[in-house]
Amino acid sequence: MEDTYKHKGLRRQLIESLRQKGIRDERVLAAMEVLPRHFFLDDAFAEWAYTDKPFQIGKGQTISQPYTVAYQTELLEIKKRDKVLEVGTGSGYQAAILGILGARVFTVERHEQLYEKARKLLQELKLTNIRCFHRDGFNGLPEFAPFSKILVTAGAAEIPQALLDQLEVGGSLVIPVGKKVQTMYRITRTGTDQFTREKFNTFRFVPFLKGLD
Repeated sequence: MEDTYKHKGLRRQLIESLRQKGIRDERVLAAMEVLPRHFFLDDAFAEWAYTDKPFQIGKGQTISQPYTVAYQTELLEIKKRDKVLEVGTGSGYQAAILGILGARVFTVERHEQLYEKARKLLQELKLTNIRCFHRDGFNGLPEFAPFSKILVTAGAAEIPQALLDQLEVGGSLVIPVGKKVQTMYRITRTGTDQFTREKFNTFRFVPFLKGLD
Protein backbone atom coordinates (compact mmCIF):
# COMPACT_ATOMS: atom_id res chain seq x y z
CA MET A 1 0.00 0.00 0.00
CA GLU A 2 1.46 3.30 -1.08
CA ASP A 3 0.43 6.80 -0.05
CA THR A 4 2.03 9.15 -2.58
CA TYR A 5 2.57 12.91 -2.61
CA LYS A 6 -0.29 13.09 -5.14
CA HIS A 7 -2.64 11.22 -2.80
CA LYS A 8 -1.78 13.56 0.07
CA GLY A 9 -2.41 16.60 -2.11
CA LEU A 10 -5.79 15.26 -3.19
CA ARG A 11 -6.67 14.61 0.48
CA ARG A 12 -5.84 18.20 1.38
CA GLN A 13 -8.19 19.40 -1.36
CA LEU A 14 -10.93 17.07 -0.11
CA ILE A 15 -10.55 18.32 3.46
CA GLU A 16 -10.83 21.92 2.31
CA SER A 17 -14.03 21.05 0.43
CA LEU A 18 -15.46 19.49 3.61
CA ARG A 19 -14.70 22.72 5.50
CA GLN A 20 -16.57 24.65 2.83
CA LYS A 21 -19.54 22.28 3.21
CA GLY A 22 -19.77 23.10 6.91
CA ILE A 23 -17.65 20.56 8.79
CA ARG A 24 -16.17 22.43 11.75
CA ASP A 25 -14.47 19.81 13.96
CA GLU A 26 -10.80 20.20 13.11
CA ARG A 27 -9.91 16.96 14.89
CA VAL A 28 -12.21 15.05 12.53
CA LEU A 29 -10.75 16.81 9.51
CA ALA A 30 -7.20 16.11 10.70
CA ALA A 31 -7.96 12.40 11.11
CA MET A 32 -9.41 12.27 7.60
CA GLU A 33 -6.38 14.07 6.20
CA VAL A 34 -4.03 11.54 7.80
CA LEU A 35 -5.93 8.41 6.71
CA PRO A 36 -5.48 7.24 3.07
CA ARG A 37 -9.03 6.57 1.84
CA HIS A 38 -7.71 4.82 -1.27
CA PHE A 39 -6.46 1.95 0.95
CA PHE A 40 -10.13 1.09 1.59
CA LEU A 41 -11.20 0.96 -2.07
CA ASP A 42 -10.63 -1.51 -4.86
CA ASP A 43 -7.86 -0.47 -7.24
CA ALA A 44 -10.47 0.32 -9.91
CA PHE A 45 -11.80 3.18 -7.76
CA ALA A 46 -8.50 4.35 -6.26
CA GLU A 47 -8.11 7.18 -8.77
CA TRP A 48 -11.37 8.72 -7.52
CA ALA A 49 -10.84 8.03 -3.81
CA TYR A 50 -10.64 11.73 -2.93
CA THR A 51 -13.83 12.83 -4.64
CA ASP A 52 -16.72 13.39 -2.22
CA LYS A 53 -18.64 10.33 -3.37
CA PRO A 54 -19.61 6.88 -2.05
CA PHE A 55 -18.29 3.78 -3.86
CA GLN A 56 -19.37 0.15 -4.06
CA ILE A 57 -17.33 -2.22 -1.89
CA GLY A 58 -19.23 -5.44 -2.68
CA LYS A 59 -22.22 -7.24 -1.15
CA GLY A 60 -24.45 -4.31 -2.11
CA GLN A 61 -22.58 -2.09 0.39
CA THR A 62 -20.75 1.19 -0.06
CA ILE A 63 -18.00 3.21 1.54
CA SER A 64 -19.84 6.38 2.60
CA GLN A 65 -18.96 9.66 0.96
CA PRO A 66 -16.38 11.61 2.98
CA TYR A 67 -18.88 14.35 3.88
CA THR A 68 -21.19 11.77 5.46
CA VAL A 69 -18.32 10.23 7.44
CA ALA A 70 -17.24 13.66 8.66
CA TYR A 71 -20.83 14.69 9.50
CA GLN A 72 -21.61 11.58 11.55
CA THR A 73 -18.24 11.65 13.30
CA GLU A 74 -18.69 15.32 14.20
CA LEU A 75 -22.11 14.55 15.75
CA LEU A 76 -20.53 11.85 17.93
CA GLU A 77 -18.18 14.38 19.60
CA ILE A 78 -15.53 11.70 20.15
CA LYS A 79 -13.23 12.05 23.13
CA LYS A 80 -10.09 9.99 23.72
CA ARG A 81 -10.85 6.64 25.35
CA ASP A 82 -14.54 6.83 24.44
CA LYS A 83 -15.93 3.31 24.12
CA VAL A 84 -17.64 3.29 20.72
CA LEU A 85 -19.83 0.69 19.03
CA GLU A 86 -19.97 1.02 15.25
CA VAL A 87 -22.75 -0.91 13.49
CA GLY A 88 -21.76 -1.61 9.89
CA THR A 89 -17.98 -1.96 9.48
CA GLY A 90 -18.16 -1.99 5.68
CA SER A 91 -14.71 -1.13 4.34
CA GLY A 92 -13.40 -0.25 7.80
CA TYR A 93 -12.81 3.42 6.90
CA GLN A 94 -15.20 4.92 9.46
CA ALA A 95 -13.86 2.64 12.20
CA ALA A 96 -10.33 3.76 11.32
CA ILE A 97 -11.31 7.44 11.66
CA LEU A 98 -12.78 6.73 15.10
CA GLY A 99 -9.63 4.84 16.05
CA ILE A 100 -7.35 7.69 14.95
CA LEU A 101 -9.44 10.03 17.13
CA GLY A 102 -8.47 7.86 20.10
CA ALA A 103 -11.70 5.93 20.68
CA ARG A 104 -11.81 2.29 21.72
CA VAL A 105 -13.81 0.93 18.80
CA PHE A 106 -15.98 -2.17 18.67
CA THR A 107 -17.27 -2.58 15.12
CA VAL A 108 -19.75 -5.17 13.84
CA GLU A 109 -20.41 -6.31 10.26
CA ARG A 110 -23.09 -8.75 9.07
CA HIS A 111 -21.30 -9.68 5.81
CA GLU A 112 -18.53 -12.17 6.59
CA GLN A 113 -16.53 -11.33 3.46
CA LEU A 114 -16.49 -7.60 4.29
CA TYR A 115 -15.75 -8.32 7.94
CA GLU A 116 -12.67 -10.41 7.06
CA LYS A 117 -11.35 -7.87 4.56
CA ALA A 118 -11.78 -4.91 6.93
CA ARG A 119 -10.31 -6.81 9.89
CA LYS A 120 -7.14 -7.64 7.94
CA LEU A 121 -6.74 -4.08 6.63
CA LEU A 122 -7.18 -2.50 10.07
CA GLN A 123 -4.57 -4.92 11.44
CA GLU A 124 -2.17 -3.94 8.64
CA LEU A 125 -2.70 -0.29 9.56
CA LYS A 126 -1.78 -1.20 13.18
CA LEU A 127 -4.98 0.32 14.58
CA THR A 128 -4.87 -1.82 17.70
CA ASN A 129 -7.71 0.05 19.44
CA ILE A 130 -10.27 -1.40 16.99
CA ARG A 131 -11.93 -4.80 17.47
CA CYS A 132 -13.98 -6.33 14.64
CA PHE A 133 -16.90 -8.75 14.99
CA HIS A 134 -19.02 -10.71 12.50
CA ARG A 135 -22.42 -10.04 14.10
CA ASP A 136 -26.00 -8.94 13.50
CA GLY A 137 -25.87 -5.22 14.21
CA PHE A 138 -29.49 -5.14 15.38
CA ASN A 139 -28.32 -6.93 18.52
CA GLY A 140 -25.33 -4.66 19.14
CA LEU A 141 -22.65 -6.17 21.39
CA PRO A 142 -24.35 -6.65 24.77
CA GLU A 143 -21.35 -8.46 26.26
CA PHE A 144 -19.24 -5.29 25.86
CA ALA A 145 -21.93 -2.75 26.82
CA PRO A 146 -22.42 -0.08 27.94
CA PHE A 147 -20.97 2.20 25.27
CA SER A 148 -20.34 5.92 25.50
CA LYS A 149 -21.14 6.34 21.79
CA ILE A 150 -22.91 4.21 19.17
CA LEU A 151 -22.77 4.90 15.44
CA VAL A 152 -24.99 3.23 12.82
CA THR A 153 -23.76 3.50 9.23
CA ALA A 154 -26.85 2.14 7.44
CA GLY A 155 -30.38 3.49 7.02
CA ALA A 156 -32.66 2.13 9.75
CA ALA A 157 -36.43 1.84 9.30
CA GLU A 158 -36.63 1.85 13.10
CA ILE A 159 -34.28 2.44 16.02
CA PRO A 160 -33.28 -0.93 17.54
CA GLN A 161 -34.13 -1.05 21.23
CA ALA A 162 -31.02 -3.17 21.87
CA LEU A 163 -28.81 -0.24 20.83
CA LEU A 164 -30.61 2.19 23.13
CA ASP A 165 -30.26 -0.31 25.96
CA GLN A 166 -26.49 -0.52 25.38
CA LEU A 167 -25.88 3.23 25.76
CA GLU A 168 -24.46 4.45 29.05
CA VAL A 169 -26.24 7.34 30.75
CA GLY A 170 -24.88 10.47 29.10
CA GLY A 171 -23.97 8.49 25.98
CA SER A 172 -25.31 9.15 22.49
CA LEU A 173 -26.42 7.17 19.44
CA VAL A 174 -26.04 8.65 15.95
CA ILE A 175 -28.31 6.88 13.48
CA PRO A 176 -29.91 7.65 10.09
CA VAL A 177 -33.63 6.78 10.25
CA GLY A 178 -36.01 6.38 7.32
CA LYS A 179 -36.72 4.15 4.33
CA LYS A 180 -35.85 5.82 1.00
CA VAL A 181 -34.33 8.94 2.57
CA GLN A 182 -32.97 9.01 6.11
CA THR A 183 -32.95 11.77 8.71
CA MET A 184 -29.89 11.82 10.92
CA TYR A 185 -30.73 11.56 14.62
CA ARG A 186 -28.60 11.97 17.71
CA ILE A 187 -30.23 10.26 20.67
CA THR A 188 -28.75 10.93 24.11
CA ARG A 189 -29.51 8.77 27.14
CA THR A 190 -30.27 11.15 30.01
CA GLY A 191 -31.46 8.55 32.54
CA THR A 192 -32.33 4.87 32.91
CA ASP A 193 -35.42 5.25 30.73
CA GLN A 194 -34.99 8.81 29.50
CA PHE A 195 -33.71 9.83 26.09
CA THR A 196 -33.54 13.10 24.18
CA ARG A 197 -33.68 13.20 20.36
CA GLU A 198 -32.13 15.74 18.01
CA LYS A 199 -32.87 15.80 14.26
CA PHE A 200 -30.32 16.87 11.66
CA ASN A 201 -29.87 16.70 7.87
CA THR A 202 -31.20 14.07 5.46
CA PHE A 203 -29.02 11.45 3.72
CA ARG A 204 -29.28 8.28 1.65
CA PHE A 205 -27.76 5.10 3.09
CA VAL A 206 -27.88 1.43 2.18
CA PRO A 207 -30.56 -0.29 4.31
CA PHE A 208 -29.86 -1.57 7.82
CA LEU A 209 -30.63 -5.29 7.56
CA LYS A 210 -31.09 -7.97 10.18
CA GLY A 211 -29.27 -11.31 10.28
CA LEU A 212 -25.89 -12.52 9.07
CA ASP A 213 -24.58 -13.05 5.55
